[in-house]
Amino acid sequence: MTTMASTTHAGIRDADADPFCERFGWRSRMHRQVLGGRFRFESTSQPLLRLVQAAYDGLPRHQLPTAAPEFRVELRLLPRQAAPEHAAEPPPVRMQSGAGLICGVMDASNYVVLAPEQRRALVVASEDMLSRPYHLRYELIEFAVFTLATRGLGLVPLHGACVGRQGRGILLLGPSGSGKSTLALHSLLQGLDFLAEDAVFVQPDGPLATGVANYLHVQADALRFIDDEEVRRWISQAPIIRRRSGVEKFEADLRQGRGRLAAAPLQLVGAVFVSSQSTGASEALLSPVPPDEAAARLSADQPYAVGQPGWHRFEQRMVQLGVHQLHRGRHPRDSVDALRQLLA
Repeated sequence: MTTMASTTHAGIRDADADPFCERFGWRSRMHRQVLGGRFRFESTSQPLLRLVQAAYDGLPRHQLPTAAPEFRVELRLLPRQAAPEHAAEPPPVRMQSGAGLICGVMDASNYVVLAPEQRRALVVASEDMLSRPYHLRYELIEFAVFTLATRGLGLVPLHGACVGRQGRGILLLGPSGSGKSTLALHSLLQGLDFLAEDAVFVQPDGPLATGVANYLHVQADALRFIDDEEVRRWISQAPIIRRRSGVEKFEADLRQGRGRLAAAPLQLVGAVFVSSQSTGASEALLSPVPPDEAAARLSADQPYAVGQPGWHRFEQRMVQLGVHQLHRGRHPRDSVDALRQLLA
C-alpha cells in the first residue's frame, strides 16, 4: 500500500498525521500514483480524503514510459442540502465545456470543474453525498482523476476490461450486460493478471494499457459459477451499488488478496468482443473479426473514445494486432481458456 506524503508547512498537514486538521480548517494533502500520473489531493474535509484513500490506496504503482506529471485535485465539502427524503439517487451529471474548462454538474452543490492545461481540478460535494459514496467517488472524484490523466498523459479512455499474463494484455470489449465483468472475475480466479474491469486507459503508441484495479462489480447471478465458498462469501458480503441503469451489483474490493493485480501496464496483444450468445463447443468460442470490420466495430463500441486525439493510432494498432469475437461457453472458465490462447 502506498504511504502518505509527510507535509507540514503553510498550514497544510498530512491527512493521516493530524486528526484535528478538519476541525481547525487546515488543508490536508495526500499523494497517490494513479494511471501512471502523480496526483496530489487537497482538502479540509477528512471524509472526502478518506474516499480518496478507499479508491486509490493499495494499488500497483503503474509507470508509463513518458514522464509522470503532477496533477492537483482540490476537494471541497459544502453544508448538507435540503434534498427530498424520497430521492432515490442524485441527478445525473451534465457535461459542459468551454474556455479551456470542463465541467460535470449534478446540481448547484455537487460538481467538478477541470482545467486540463493547468492539470488541476476542483471537486465540490455536499455533506449528504457522503451517504452515497459510490456516486460521489465514481461520478465526481474518479471523473476528475480519469479526465486529467487522459488529457495530461495522452491516453485513450475505453469502456471495457483488461486481463493479462506475463506483461501481455487482452482488452475485453462489448456492451453493458455482455459479461465482461464476469469474464474478468473468472480470469482473476483462474490465475490471470487483473488490470481493470470497467475503464481501461491505453497509451496508443505502445499500445500499453493501465487502469485502476480497486473494485470489481458483478451481479448476483455470477455467483452460481463460483465453486469456492470463500470466494462466494467475499463477493456476497461486499456492498451493493446501483448503476444508473437500475442494475444492482456487488462491489467487491480487489485489494483483499483474491488473485493477482497487474503490477505494471500491460502490452496489448489484441482485443476481444465479449458476446452474451452461447455456444456449446469450446473450440468454437473464439473467432477472428475480419480487419475491414474490426475498425468499424471498435468505433461503434467506443463512441466517447473516438473523439480523443489518439484514437486513430489506437484503432489502427488494434486492427493490426487482431480483434476477435468471444461467445459464451458452458462455463466461464472455458472463455478464460480461450483468452489464454491469445495470450500465449
